[in-house]
Amino acid sequence: MASSAGHLRPGRYLAFFALIVIVLYALVFLTGNHKPTPKLGIDLQGGTRVTLTARTPDGGQPTRESLNQARQIIERRVNGIGVSGTEVLLDGNNVVITVPGEQGDQAKNLGKTAKLGFRKVVANATQPVVPPQTTPPPATGTPTSGAPTSGAPSSSAPPAASSSAPPSSPAAGGGGAAGALAPQQSTTPAPPSSSTTPPPASSQAPAPSDGSVDAQTAQEIQAAKAVRQNKDLIGADGQPNQELVAKAMAALTCAPNAKDPLEGNDDPKLPLVACGDHDTYKYLLEPEFLPGTEIADANSTYNTQNGQWVVNLSFKSEGTKIWADFTSKNVNQQAAFVLDTQVVSAPNIQVAILDGNTQITGKFTQAEAKDLSDILKYGSLPLSFSSSDATTVSATLGFASLQAGLIAGGIGLLVVFIYCLFYYRLLGVLTILSLALSGALVFAVLVLLGRWIGYTLDLAGIAGLIIAIGITADSFVIYFERLKDEIREGRTFRSAVPRGWVRARRTILASDAVSFLAAAILYVIAVGDVQGFAFTLGMSTVLDLVVVYLVTHPLVAMVSTSKSSFLSNPRNLGLGAVQQLGSQRKKSTSVGRANVKEA
Repeated sequence: MASSAGHLRPGRYLAFFALIVIVLYALVFLTGNHKPTPKLGIDLQGGTRVTLTARTPDGGQPTRESLNQARQIIERRVNGIGVSGTEVLLDGNNVVITVPGEQGDQAKNLGKTAKLGFRKVVANATQPVVPPQTTPPPATGTPTSGAPTSGAPSSSAPPAASSSAPPSSPAAGGGGAAGALAPQQSTTPAPPSSSTTPPPASSQAPAPSDGSVDAQTAQEIQAAKAVRQNKDLIGADGQPNQELVAKAMAALTCAPNAKDPLEGNDDPKLPLVACGDHDTYKYLLEPEFLPGTEIADANSTYNTQNGQWVVNLSFKSEGTKIWADFTSKNVNQQAAFVLDTQVVSAPNIQVAILDGNTQITGKFTQAEAKDLSDILKYGSLPLSFSSSDATTVSATLGFASLQAGLIAGGIGLLVVFIYCLFYYRLLGVLTILSLALSGALVFAVLVLLGRWIGYTLDLAGIAGLIIAIGITADSFVIYFERLKDEIREGRTFRSAVPRGWVRARRTILASDAVSFLAAAILYVIAVGDVQGFAFTLGMSTVLDLVVVYLVTHPLVAMVSTSKSSFLSNPRNLGLGAVQQLGSQRKKSTSVGRANVKEA
C-alpha cells in the first residue's frame, strides 16, 4: 500500500499544477480583451513622460505634505479618466507622470487643473473689456450672471468666432433639483481658457527645478498682486472701490494667450480681479470662502426634463455647512468657481442649498459638462504646476529595449540549460522542463495582473525575471546536490529521493524566504523602476516554490520509481560517479564491520 501511495502522490501534485495552469490560461484567453500579451511600460512600448514643477505663491519651497497631496490627487485624476499604466511619482519638488502608449496628450493636461476655490462675485464688478460706450455693464443688482459660462477650460474647446463681440443676453438655466445653480450661457461659444492654453514661447520663463521662481517672475507676481489683490479693492461696507477696481481691470489682459503672473499664485485671503472664461469679461471677486478641497463628488448627467446637460455637485461635511451658509445669504448672487485665477464658471444662486447637493445648469455641451465636473470631482491641488519638461519615448526605441531584454533572458536560459545538461544529464532535462513550466506560469500571471491591477512590464521588471531564473535554478541545484550527498553515503537513487527532498526543502524555503523578504523591502522603500524590479523578483520567487513543490520534486520522484532501465541508470542521471563512490564507501564500511566482528 505504501508503494502504491508513493506512486500516486507525484501524479497528484502534477495534476494539481496542470489544473492551475489550465485555469490561468482559461482566464487569459476567455476574459478581458482575449489578447495573451502583458501590458508594457513606457520603456518597452514608448509613451510620454511629463515633469510638473510646483509653484508657490511666495516663490518658496513647497512642503512635502502638499507635494504628496498633489501626487495623490493627480493619481485619482489618472484613474478617473481611464489612462492605464500611468505612474505618478515625486522627484524632489517635481511630480513626474509617465504614460505608456499613445495617451501622452492626456498626461500633459493632468497638472493643468490646479488650485480651485469658490469666491463671491461682487455686485456690478463684472465688466466687458470692450469700451463702455459700445457694451455697457449690467445694471446694478441684476440677479443674473453677466458673463457667459462654458464648462471646464479645455485645450480642445472650439475657439470663439469673435472674441471681441459682446455676448448676447444670457438665458437662465433651469434648476432641476432643489437648490440648483443656474450658470448663464451666451450664444457665442467660449474660447479655451487662458489657464489651459499655453502662452507663446517668448512669454514663458523657465521654472527652476527646486520649485522657486526667478527674480523677474517674482517681480511680476508682486506687481500684479499690488494692483489686482489690493485689500482696499473692496471697502469695509462690501462695496468696490471704483478707482482701484478700474485701475486693476485696466492692468488685466484677458486675451486667450495672455500670460497671467498670478496664475496659481493668488492669495485666497484677499480680493481678486480675474478674467472669466470668455475673453470679454472680468470679475471683481471677494476673498475665497470655500476651498475646492471641500468638494466630495461631481458628475455630469443629461436632464431629460429640459433637454440639457447638467453638472451635479456635492460637498464634504464642513464644505456643506459653509456652502449652505453662503447660499442662504446670497440668493440671486453669483458664486465664481476660480481655477488658477481663472473664473471657469460663475453660476447664479437660485435658492438656498442646505444639504450641499447642487445642480449647475446651463446650455452646456456634453464635453463642457464633463470637463467642468472633472475639474470639480478630482479635487483641488494644493499647489499650481507648470509643465517644465515633456519627453516622448518612441515605440521603436521601446521595441529595441524589449528585444534586448528578451535576448538577454534567452542567453541566460541557454547557459542554464547547457550547464544542467552537462552536469545533471537527465536530471538537467527535468530542470529545463521545470523552467519552461515556470515561464508559462509567470507569463500567464503577468497578463492577468496587467488586466486586473494595471501592472505594466518594463525593463526593470524583465531584469527581475532574468535574475529569478537564477533563483529557480538555484533551487534545483540545492535539491540535486542533496541527492548526491545521500547517494554518496551509499543509498540508492530511489531511497535517496525522499530523504534528500526533506533536507533540501528546508534550505530551499530558507533561501526563497530571504529572496522574497529582500524583494518586499525593496518594493516598499523604492519608487519607480526599482519597484517594478522588486515586484517581478518577489513574484517569481513565490512561483519558484510552486514549481519546485508541484513539478520538480514529483518528476524526480517518478523517475526514481520508474522501471525503465534507461531512467534508472545512475549514469544517465549524472549520478554515476557519486554512486560508485557510495558503493566503495559502503563496501569499505562492510569490510570494517567484518573485521571488527572477527576481532
